[in-house]
Amino acid sequence: MLEVAEALAEVLARVRPLEPGTETLSPAVLGRVLAADALADADSPPFAKSLRDGYAVRAADCATPNAELKVVAEIAAGVVPTKPIQPGECARIFTGAPMPDGADAVVMQEDTQPLDGDRVRITDANVKPAQWVFARGTEMRAGEVALPAGTVINPAALGVLASLGMVQASLFDEPRVSVVATGNELVEAGQRLQPGQIRNTNGPMLAAQVARAGGRVENLGIAPDTPDDLRSLIEDEIDFADVLLLAGGVSVGKFDLVPAILEELGVTIHFRQVRMKPGKPLLFGTKGRTLVFGLPGNPVSAFVCFELFARPALAAIAGHAGRGPRTTLLPIAEALAVTNDRPTYHPAKLELGESGYAVRPLPWMGAPDLRGLQPADALLVLPPGETRLDRGQSVRVVML
Repeated sequence: MLEVAEALAEVLARVRPLEPGTETLSPAVLGRVLAADALADADSPPFAKSLRDGYAVRAADCATPNAELKVVAEIAAGVVPTKPIQPGECARIFTGAPMPDGADAVVMQEDTQPLDGDRVRITDANVKPAQWVFARGTEMRAGEVALPAGTVINPAALGVLASLGMVQASLFDEPRVSVVATGNELVEAGQRLQPGQIRNTNGPMLAAQVARAGGRVENLGIAPDTPDDLRSLIEDEIDFADVLLLAGGVSVGKFDLVPAILEELGVTIHFRQVRMKPGKPLLFGTKGRTLVFGLPGNPVSAFVCFELFARPALAAIAGHAGRGPRTTLLPIAEALAVTNDRPTYHPAKLELGESGYAVRPLPWMGAPDLRGLQPADALLVLPPGETRLDRGQSVRVVML
């Protein structure tokens, strides 16, 4: 039985990023990863520009208190100034407008007094060269790497790429993920329950987790616990999907048929158990580039195993640099005393207070208690054995 860190290392060692492709840039690519450096095609900004509404001046002309200057031009954003500023002169200027030749500073309009005869008094007693001026090339220079390969596309990245004149970019593809829930007892959500039946929660839940992780998901529904049905469904997907998620049928019971069928179909199984709670019966295998996860049937176990193992794998396939779940240390919001036989991942809720975030354990009845998991945005990482935590004591947390 592997420890969690050992199992994750086994998974990530077998991940290969997908081949990149050229994509049109739009909000649809949010969360995707750049596969090549994006280079600046010009200086940004391409000219020195004003950061405030006010007056473009020569700082030397404002050294005398309450200096009075002649206003010789008005420059709005998008207007190219044509008249250089001479000693004793200034130009009315607006935010984003190009600086005129000769001017080296901007005085905010709040620090001036308009006078008759196209003149203005400068009441700012400490005008310095370059104040309120965004110099040419301050943000980036032509030919510079504006966004390196590996950048995750967020709204600001889309703005930067637009500033480079790019309408397409090389991006890593989204992983294709197939989800199958197994079990004779399962029926879909829209069906009336008969005696002995339960509704399929793992399929919709895992499909949503895949979507949140940036994968393209196909929820294939329910596979009954019969060898022919399971074999047919798995065989159809094993060479198509980048990741195959099977929920249930991976333990050691009479109807846990998944491991044997996977081996029949040429899947190399790398491990079948992980020392953790919930989620001990976790299978991981590969066939070619396809990753296969046999997740436990209990829904919270399936959820936790996805977050700890499948989600990092999807991120790596999609070109993300992160290796493993996002963890941090946070103070616990209330005292906790528990005893666990294995490392345990307990649902918890983040709380923002005056001194920052704390984490509060949620009431939870174990692996079948999906409703107890629902409010969670974190998992407490609790060691095996007896754990006693005082309020405010630091505890490791997996961020969901």
